[in-house]
Formats: sequence, structure tokens, C-alpha cells
Amino acid sequence: MTTPPRPAPPAAPAPPPHPAARPARTASPRTARAINDRIALELLVEHGPLTAGRLKELTGLSRPSVADLLRRLADDGLVRIVGQAGEARRGPNARLYGLVADRAHVAAVDLRADGVSFALADLAGGAAGGAELPVGDGADAGGGGGDPVERTVTALRDALRENGVATLHTVAVGAPGMIDPATGALGRGSTLPAWHARVPATIRERLGAPVVLENEVNLAGIAEHRLGAARGRDTFVLLWLGHGVGAAVVLDGALRRGASGGTGEVGFLPVPGTAGLPSATVCDGGFHSLAGAEAVCALARGHGLRPPRHASAHGVHAAEAVVRAAVAGEAGAGAEAFLEALAERVAVGAAAVASVLDPGCVVLGGEVGRAGGQPLAERVAGRLAGMSPLATEVLCGTVEGSPVLGGGLVTALDAARRELFTPR
Repeated sequence: MTTPPRPAPPAAPAPPPHPAARPARTASPRTARAINDRIALELLVEHGPLTAGRLKELTGLSRPSVADLLRRLADDGLVRIVGQAGEARRGPNARLYGLVADRAHVAAVDLRADGVSFALADLAGGAAGGAELPVGDGADAGGGGGDPVERTVTALRDALRENGVATLHTVAVGAPGMIDPATGALGRGSTLPAWHARVPATIRERLGAPVVLENEVNLAGIAEHRLGAARGRDTFVLLWLGHGVGAAVVLDGALRRGASGGTGEVGFLPVPGTAGLPSATVCDGGFHSLAGAEAVCALARGHGLRPPRHASAHGVHAAEAVVRAAVAGEAGAGAEAFLEALAERVAVGAAAVASVLDPGCVVLGGEVGRAGGQPLAERVAGRLAGMSPLATEVLCGTVEGSPVLGGGLVTALDAARRELFTPR
């Protein structure tokens, strides 16, 4: 029997070409122009009006390239001459080029159980109006001053008209509760007023503007990341201390929302020191029962403190007022013991967050966190250092005004600039 010949082994694959032999991959002229235009626009946002010479220094482009991009951006209605610079030097003054701020406007809306606030901004980030609308009891049924959704849309329209704004490019809405990552809709929660869920769709339909819905604490975290205490950090956690408690988690420069939009729902975190455990629908017994507004007010009363006369006896405004008074030394003999006890409670939640995420930095936000300021942050840092082996800096939020509206404007402006600064 003849043995069949054995097949020849497969040829070895040819080795990849040496990197030096590969053709260089470079951007096309059109792509390079788009990149340079976007860089120039972002520099005008960051620095304000600039001369062509200063743009040349900041971009590293040649003078003809800068002249070309300024001409393109002017033709697109994004840049215009806004003045002159160099009055003190000899020769002709240099032209100042600035972003056309009124090319687009955006809005941020903050939904709370007791009211709505909103702010408007132009493409450069300049303020362009805003308002606060209290919502009374019975608002879900149309009482308490009228339907809050209708009042919100009407107030937005009035503000646009008063500021000469025809349309909105994007509206960012911040609301308590989880945002479904699949649908972008506000999940129903037992503590949320029913009218909250109607606001985004009504704004979209009646004002004809795209709406981005985001958790309010996440927007506050974005504000602290871009404008406040966490600026320049790529990893941190904002611990929100207000009516309830929550957290915004930023890891490696990105806001983390989780599989169901629930990242940061630390109110449900089981912790020692409470009378029970939270349930799937109620956070009583979780960290909320230690550091929520009602718990802070009860803790203050236990130390003989009362909210100032101008504040209500309970709720987030009372908690904010009593903490502020304690920090200022205006709350009586029990103020120091109260702040130490509050710091101990906050540190319990911060230690749990640090042990899982190791963020290296926790920023205290919300009405109570901001009222406590640096004195509360320092006390929490001391307690946290004794609870956790992980080095964790504790800071207080520094964003001026409403951090929720601040983060909302950042979010809406990012969307507007991403579209307008990208050539079609």
C-alpha cells in the first residue's frame, strides 16, 4: 500500500512591515481644518476675545492658517470682530475676535418638590435670564398657584422674550430620582411629585427644544468637576447632603450612572446607627436616616439647638439654617458637639463610598454640605481618616449659586458647542 504524500506545512505568515516602512497616516486637509477650527473656538470660550497673534501663539498654527480659520468661522457666523487691542503700542491696533455669543442659547431647569428654578445662557456661557417658581401644596392637582408645569413653560417663554431670545438650542433638566439609561425618562419614585415627569416632554413639545434629563446630584457633580472644588481632578465623589442624600461618581474623568441609572443612591446604603434597614422602595433605615435633612434637624434638637426664627422648624431649609448657625457660632453651647456628631454621621457614608470606589477625594455638597463649609469638611476628614485606610481628601463644594443649574448649563452648552463647533 502506497502511503499518500504528506501535505506541505502552511507557509508562515509574512511578518508585518517595519513601522518605518508603513505609510504615514495623516489627517486630510478638511479634517485638519475642522480640528483647528474647533480648537480656536474652544480657546475663545476659555479666554474670551483674542487677537489673531494670540491665537497663533495658543494654537501653534502659522499666521496664514489662523487668518484662514478666522475667515471660515466668520463666514459660519461663529466669530466676529468685537474690538481692538494694543492701544498702547505703535502701529495699527490688533483686531479682537470673539465668539458670537447670541448664535445659540441654552437653559437649565432644576426641579424640586417645593419649586422650580431655571437659568438661561448664551453660547459663550454668559447669563441670559432666569427665575425661581415656588410650588405650593396641592400642585399635582393644579392647586397651589396653578399647574407647575404650565407655570414653568410660561416663565421660560417670558424670560426668552424679555432677553430677546427666539429659540433654545438645548435644555438640561435636573430632577431627583433615577433616570432610566435606556429611555432617558425619569423613573417613578414614591417621594417624587407626579408633575416632575411631565416637565421634560412639555418643554420639548411647547418650546421645540431638545431636552436632556439628568439626576440633580449628577448635575451638581458636573458643576463641581468643571467649575468648582474638583476642577482638574479626574476621579472624585460628590456627597450630596440635602433633603435626602446622594452621590455623583466621577471616575477617570467620566460621570458614572450605572446599569439602571442608580449609581450614587447612597440614601439606601445600609449603615450602622439606624433603627433598621432600608427597603427596595423606602430609604428609611439607610444612610438617609443618618444624614438626611430631617435627621440633621433631630440631631440638632438633641443637642439643644433650634433653627433660627426665620427658618421653618423642619425640612432642608431648617437643616441648612441650623448648620450654618452652628458653624458661625450663633447656635448656642451645643453647637460644637452637634457639628462633631454630624461629622461622625457623614463620615460613615463617606467611608463606605471610599472603601468601594477609592476616589481619593469626597466633595460635600447639597444645602447642608454647603452650609457646613470647610469647618464641616475638616471634621469629616478627621473622622474618615480614622475609619478608612484609604487616603481621602474631603472638600466643600465651591460652585457659586445653584450647582444643579450650573451643571445643567455646562451640560446644555456642551451639547450646543458639540454641534455648532463641528463643521458639516
